[in-house]
Amino acid sequence: MKESERKSLVVFIILIAIGVLVALAGSQNGGSVAGIPVFALLVGLAFLIQWLVFIPAYKFQTEKFFDITGSITYITLVVIAVLLSPNMDARSILLAALVIIWALRLGYFLFTRIQKAGKDDRFDEIKPLFVRFLNVWTIQALWVTFTAAAALVAITTSARKELDIFAIVGLLVWIFGFAFEVVADNQKSQFRANPKNKGKFIQTGLWSRSRHPNYFGEIVLWVGVAIIALPVLQGWQWVAMISPVFVTILLTRVSGIPLLENKADKKWGGQKDYESYKKKTPVLIPKL
Repeated sequence: MKESERKSLVVFIILIAIGVLVALAGSQNGGSVAGIPVFALLVGLAFLIQWLVFIPAYKFQTEKFFDITGSITYITLVVIAVLLSPNMDARSILLAALVIIWALRLGYFLFTRIQKAGKDDRFDEIKPLFVRFLNVWTIQALWVTFTAAAALVAITTSARKELDIFAIVGLLVWIFGFAFEVVADNQKSQFRANPKNKGKFIQTGLWSRSRHPNYFGEIVLWVGVAIIALPVLQGWQWVAMISPVFVTILLTRVSGIPLLENKADKKWGGQKDYESYKKKTPVLIPKL
């Protein structure tokens, strides 16, 4: 076995271990089915869905269904969580609705985008390598688990509380973040659709206030979900608060902003208007 393959296998094992630990922590004080904690069952299902779709994806060397699979996984987990959880209440239904609305919108947006583009060049070097490509799908399972953790734990927990100020504030925060993300994505799509803008970068609308307003909205909406879930978390269930933290770290330090900033620098770096835009426009948090 080559060194690179050995490292990929180690990464795979670590990813599984992290998933198991999160499943155990989030299952505390939660409902169960046939002796199996519902939350742990959902985490296992997140991995299973990714691996099942990985098989044809690897066989046909395509990444076109990667993003849509992630969205379908969110919706599947939330629906099953609602169906299997005891004593369903308004907070659980609210959380489920918010996650489903977000997943439907983002899934459709990303799927149509890759259909127009034809491919996602991030996968070019990874697709031919079995374990590395598998790791990408396994990471998506963890992405779903971490991101939706607050909602899923709150839905499956045995503790129930009526809608309160946390639910109201969290909903308002979610609405603001969701609207911000949708508007930013639509503005960029319209900009790219205009032939006059070919080869240019967007610096109008919300993109004049932040270089990544869609990511700002994404982070904010998951903060809203966490706020709604907050009152019913107990003991190790507090691990669910990793949700907005994980989204923030992922987008600002790993696969979001760093990759796009590097790509933009290579394409427009040195151009006077681009350097001016970078200097006066915040990376994430919009300026007033």
